[in-house]
Amino acid sequence: MRYCSEHKAQTRERVLAAAAAAIRADGPERVSVAALMACAGLTHGGFYAHWPSKDAFLADAIDRMFADGAATYLADPDADPREVLARYVDDYLSMTHRDGRARGCPAPTLAGEQHRLPEQARERFAAAIVRMIGRVGGLLERGGIDEPQARAASAVAEMVGAVALARVMAAEPAEALLAAARRSVRAKLDLPASAAA
Repeated sequence: MRYCSEHKAQTRERVLAAAAAAIRADGPERVSVAALMACAGLTHGGFYAHWPSKDAFLADAIDRMFADGAATYLADPDADPREVLARYVDDYLSMTHRDGRARGCPAPTLAGEQHRLPEQARERFAAAIVRMIGRVGGLLERGGIDEPQARAASAVAEMVGAVALARVMAAEPAEALLAAARRSVRAKLDLPASAAA
């Protein structure tokens, strides 16, 4: 049976969504192509109608993971840049994000796994981090804050690291760590202190 290109695209998106969830939950090493294709109602052989290799598939899954997250959060051109940044920092450095690995930013999960990723996936991950820093830097620039890209790089590094560490801690020290990181990042980005911090 022949399927239209729209059906093929929908199937591809279903498989990528399942892959993104699997990578967040179990890491890229444990992703099973056969299991993901079965979830999409396809055979393992059908995989090759969508991707030439598992490496290409993982690279596309990483793109999808980042597209699901902050890209849209930081993209509203009409919003006040400082308000967007303040909300982003507070949401990113929250217990909800720390506990929501399946829905949150993939950077804290993938940062520790990048050396195990195939080259194409590592390149996509690196490019996604550069885009993330660029979006934060763009908001800082729109907000009239000096050295926007340098501050953005430092803030993103601190935020990703804080969430990664908070995920290995018990709740109380994790909450304290995230609160300290919120204060630090807000100060770094010239944002007012948060009432939650």
